[in-house]
This record gives sequence, structure tokens and C-alpha cells, in this order.
Amino acid sequence: MGKYTLARQMSGKKVITNDGEEFGRLVDVNINEITGKIEELIVEPNPDNPLAEEMRQEDGLIMCPYDAVLAVGDFVIVEKRSFHTE
Repeated sequence: MGKYTLARQMSGKKVITNDGEEFGRLVDVNINEITGKIEELIVEPNPDNPLAEEMRQEDGLIMCPYDAVLAVGDFVIVEKRSFHTE
């Protein structure tokens, strides 16, 4: 499955939501040292996307849970609903 693409192959890819919004660009991943599984994507947010700007942390990046990843190909597609903290 595309979800298990090597992290270095994912780096630099555009991150888009499942409804087609450009969310940002993947810059790195956080990997669990014990299990070796990807836990989070580190995303540079698209300044034109209000949700991405709202989620921007102090360091200017977004931590996206890997559970939100739906597919990896030319783009990384993430579930938009997983970002809403209501």
C-alpha cells in the first residue's frame, strides 16, 4: 500500500486534503524509535490555506498525524477532518 512509502521518497511532496485543498509541503517525518513506524508528518503550511495557517505552530510548521494520511503518490493526501480540534 502507498502508505508505507519510504519517508525519504515522501520528502518535498505537496500535501493536499481529501477535498483538493493544497495544505502545504512535506519537510520531514517523526518516527517512533521503538516501533520504527511513522507517527507524524512535519508540514510547511501553505500560507493561502486558512486551516493550515490556523494550525501553524511557533516554529512555523504543522505536525500532521500519520493516521490522517489516506494515500501517497505524486501528492500526500490527508483527511481534512482529522485536523479539526472541536
